[in-house]
Parts: sequence; structure tokens; C-alpha cells
Amino acid sequence: MTQSLRLFLAIIFATVALASASLLNSASAATSDELDADARQALQILYKTNPSAQTLSKSAKAIIVFPKMVKAGLVFGGAYGEGVMFHGDKVHSYYNSVTGSWGLQAGAQSYAYALFLMTDKAVDYVHKTKGWELGVGPTVVVVDEGVSKNLSTTSAKDDAYAYVFDQQGLMAGVSIEGTKISLINR
Repeated sequence: MTQSLRLFLAIIFATVALASASLLNSASAATSDELDADARQALQILYKTNPSAQTLSKSAKAIIVFPKMVKAGLVFGGAYGEGVMFHGDKVHSYYNSVTGSWGLQAGAQSYAYALFLMTDKAVDYVHKTKGWELGVGPTVVVVDEGVSKNLSTTSAKDDAYAYVFDQQGLMAGVSIEGTKISLINR
């Protein structure tokens, strides 16, 4: 390995480490009231940028909002954030979302995501399991621009819909990920 390649890799690693440390400090709210407010504000941002989300919210049985997810990685990576489950306008419970990944990746970013639980089956599954691994259990559809344009309360037939939004930072690469959502006490 050449001297310049080692220096380049060291700079990338140091950048990711510093970015990770600063982002992780903002990944969890200090109090449940702050987390509630952050989640409500995140939903408003989503609704302004994606009207189909607001339409979907009217028929959702529950919505879990993770307003400040933090992701960082250099080959191995992870993401963490805390969120709120809303039943209508009321806070029901609190969850964390943990993701592990590996692959060709480098960088750090923050983002928000919301899971719209459309069926009683999906809500019951989240309540009864000690941790929901996305991809196991109820069907989750990740909503992108194409899906969003055609999504309405009559076409929404899956158990859950996930919107990822408000991305900041830079995360480049290809990775294999696993996300687990677990109930936490607040």
C-alpha cells in the first residue's frame, strides 16, 4: 500500500469517525417531550414535501416516526435513532431503530423516516414482538417518488409504508442492511 493511499484512507476514516461522533450525539432526544415535538415536526416536514403521506396518515392505524436517524460507516456501518408511535394524534409508545450494514460504503448522514402501519395486523405485530426486524413479519413498502405519485387510500393495500426523508450529509456506496425496531422506555 502506497503512502498516499494510506494517508487518503486515514483521512476518510478520521472524517467518518468525527462525523459519526457528532451525529450520534444528536440521534436521541433528551426527554420524551422533546422526542414527541421532534417527531411531530418531522411529520409536518414529510407532509409538506410528500402530500401522499398526509393522505395515507388519515387511514393509518398507527405511525412510527424516527425524526433523527444517524448513519455512518466505512465498510462496516450502522444507524441509530429513537422514535414515537402515534395512534391518531396521541403518543402511544417509544421505539429505537438500529441498523447494521456492511459493504462498499463510506460517509455519514442523518435522516428521518416514518412507518405508516395500515392494518391492525401490523400494529399488533409491533406491540407483541420484542423487536420488529424489517423484512420479517408484516409487508413494508418503501415509498419513493414513483410509488408516491400513485399511492392513495384506495390503492394502499400493504401492511406498512415507509417514507425516508430529510436526508443531510453524504453516505456513498452499496451495503447490505438489517433494521430492527424495538420498544424502549421513556
